[in-house]
Amino acid sequence: MNNSSKRKQKNTYAYIERKKALKYKQKFNQTQHMKGTGALSFIKRPSFLIIGSLIMIILIMPTLIVAPFIHTNDQEAITDKLEQQTPEVHVKDSAVSVAVMRTSSEQVENVPLEEYVAGVVASEMPAEFEIEALKAQSLAARTYIVTHMLHQPATAESAVTDTVQHQVYKDEEELRRTFGTKYDEKMNKINKAVAATQGEILTYNEVPINPSYFSTSNGYTENSEDYWANDIAYLRSVESPWDKNSPKFLDQKTIPITEVEEKLGIDISNNEALSLKISHTEGNRVDQIKIADETFSGRDVREKLKLRSSDFTIEKKNNHLIFTTEGFGHGVGMSQYGANFMAKEGKSYKDILTYYYKGVEISKVSDTAPTLVSR
Repeated sequence: MNNSSKRKQKNTYAYIERKKALKYKQKFNQTQHMKGTGALSFIKRPSFLIIGSLIMIILIMPTLIVAPFIHTNDQEAITDKLEQQTPEVHVKDSAVSVAVMRTSSEQVENVPLEEYVAGVVASEMPAEFEIEALKAQSLAARTYIVTHMLHQPATAESAVTDTVQHQVYKDEEELRRTFGTKYDEKMNKINKAVAATQGEILTYNEVPINPSYFSTSNGYTENSEDYWANDIAYLRSVESPWDKNSPKFLDQKTIPITEVEEKLGIDISNNEALSLKISHTEGNRVDQIKIADETFSGRDVREKLKLRSSDFTIEKKNNHLIFTTEGFGHGVGMSQYGANFMAKEGKSYKDILTYYYKGVEISKVSDTAPTLVSR
C-alpha cells in the first residue's frame, strides 16, 4: 500500500472516531439534561425536602412537647415543696405545758400544749381526713385538756394519761413507728391544722366545754344525759346521716351465751327463745333492756360486752348471742367520721364544731384560761 492510501485510510479512521466521540458526547449531554429537568428530578428533589423536614420535626418536636411538661412538673414540685413548709409546732409556741403520765416509762413528761394537741390529733383521728376535720379535732383536743387542767388540783402529779382514759397521745418517736415512711407527710398535714387553730378552744357562756367526741354515729348523736348522768346544754342529739358511709358504721359480734351470762350476771335458758324488752333514746340507741328478768342500760351492756355501740340488736343462735351494732363509740358530741364527711362537702371547722356542739363559741386560751398561761 502506498503512502497516499495509508494517509486516506488514517483519515477515515480519524473521522469515524471523531463521529463516535460526537455521538457519545451528545448522548451524555442528553442524559445529564434528563437528570436535571426530567421526571427523575421532580421526584428526587421534593423527596429530599420531605425527608429533611421529617428529620427536623423528629429532632425538634420532642423538645417542644416535653418542655411544657417539664415546666409544669417543676412548678408542681415547687408548689408541693411550699405546701410542705407548714409551720411546725415548737415548744416556744406554747405558753402552757401539759403534764402527761407516759404509760411506757411510767414517768411524767411536760409537753408544750400545741405539741400535745398535735400528738393527740395524730393518735385520735386518721391523718388522711380532710384538713377542716383535723382542725375541728384540734379544737376538741385542745379544749378537752384545757378544761381538764382547769379542774385539776394544782398539786396533782400529772394532768392526764396518754390512753383512752383521757386522750390518746403519742410522741414523735411513737408516731414515727406508727406512720413509717409517711411520717413527714402526715405530721406536716396535722401540724398545719394545729397551727391554723393555735390557742383556740370551745366555750359555752365563756366557760371551756367538755368536748366529747367519738368515731361514728348510728345516724344521730346522743343527748349527754342518755349516756351519762348529766344534762349538758351543748351536748344535744343531732342528725348525722353522713356516718352511714363510714367503714366503722356496721359491726357484728358473736358471743357464747355462757360468756354473756358471766359478764351480765344472768341466767339464759338454752331451750327457750330469748325474751327481750327494749326502750330507745332520742338518738335511737338502747336506753333500757330487759334480759332474763334483769334490766340493764344500753351503756352497761355495751361496756360489759365490749360492743362498738349502744345501738344494738340481739339474735339467739344455738348456744350463742349475735349482737349487731350500728355506729362506733358512745355517740355523745362530735362524730369524727361525720366531721370528715361534712368537710368533704365544703364545711369549715367552725361549721362542724357549731353543728355538733350547740351554742358554743370559739375563744382563745389566753383570754378564757389566763390562770393556765400564768403558771
